[in-house]
Amino acid sequence: MTEYLFYCRSGYEPDLLAELDDKLALRGHCGFANFQKDSAVLRYQLVSESSNTIRQRNSMIALSDLVFARQKCLVLLDVSFSDLTDRVFEILSALSTIDLQQIVFGDIRVEHADTESGKEMAKFCKKFTVPLRNALRAKNLLFKQPDKRAPYLHLFFESGEKCLLAISFAKDRSEDLLGVKRLKFPQDAPSRSTLKLEEAIQSFCTRAQQSMLFVNGMSAVDLGACPGGWTYQLVSRGIRTEAIDNGAMDEKLMQTGLVDYHSVDGFSYRPQQGHVDWLVCDMIEKPDRVALLMQTWLQNAWASAAIFNLKLPMKKRYKTLAPLMEQFHQLHQKESPAYITAKHLYHNRDEVTVMIIKNSQMLREFSN
Repeated sequence: MTEYLFYCRSGYEPDLLAELDDKLALRGHCGFANFQKDSAVLRYQLVSESSNTIRQRNSMIALSDLVFARQKCLVLLDVSFSDLTDRVFEILSALSTIDLQQIVFGDIRVEHADTESGKEMAKFCKKFTVPLRNALRAKNLLFKQPDKRAPYLHLFFESGEKCLLAISFAKDRSEDLLGVKRLKFPQDAPSRSTLKLEEAIQSFCTRAQQSMLFVNGMSAVDLGACPGGWTYQLVSRGIRTEAIDNGAMDEKLMQTGLVDYHSVDGFSYRPQQGHVDWLVCDMIEKPDRVALLMQTWLQNAWASAAIFNLKLPMKKRYKTLAPLMEQFHQLHQKESPAYITAKHLYHNRDEVTVMIIKNSQMLREFSN
């Protein structure tokens, strides 16, 4: 039996558990979870995994395939401190009892729950990182310079009296502390919703992919654009955008010369030239209605790719999302290939952001 540690938004623990149970069952695996409501943390015991080596434990769903998880780690050990004056020594002692199979860590993350009570540990975690890093390097357990290719050591502090030791692996973790992508709000952006699209682009695409997929001179449609938060992200990348909404757009955006505004219903609008590179949508509508609209655009080749939000009901988030995602995958299995991914992002609330790419040239960026 293997235990995993996941971070999520506070209050979304049941949704993450439902997602894990559902997706693991499809693979013939099962387990159970331990969590407290609104804790932003879930510990999942995977019963059907039996490998004795740390590196070979790979039955768990990849982080990129989990919508509601922010971070994924393999649990090593619980540590309760007997001497609060020398926690570093006790952590090193605990690590010495684990067969790390000659692993040298590429970096460390000293973390806490992303909750109001958890944030009380933030200052301690930040201060504790430096002496721990120095001690690990002295024991040759940590590279002198961060190495993203190597496993990371995670310390999750529930309180000052105890912590959880865990490990994460390259290409199956978030590089961000707590799995949270902190972004600075652009002062000239018309609304804070701009951070939703910026986070989606950065989360779904590497920098190299962004440079190829969001190119100066491309075209886009923004459904439900007012006042222009998402249009701002497109325009800032030199993408000419048809902004669709009955409300007014930000004047500075209109002055860029890259925005064509149409005060019409987003559900009936069609692209002026018959096709655009990108369709984006953050309309406050029922998720099944938005999902159907996105499918219509992609099936009719009105857009090569789409990024959109699905607003979810508070009590049935995963149950609402799961059949919609299944429809996306089933439809595109029958047609030409597509890249489909979804995430409950930090700047989201009761919504999930989905990206679907249909264009074959764009798809090459995700082939490796």
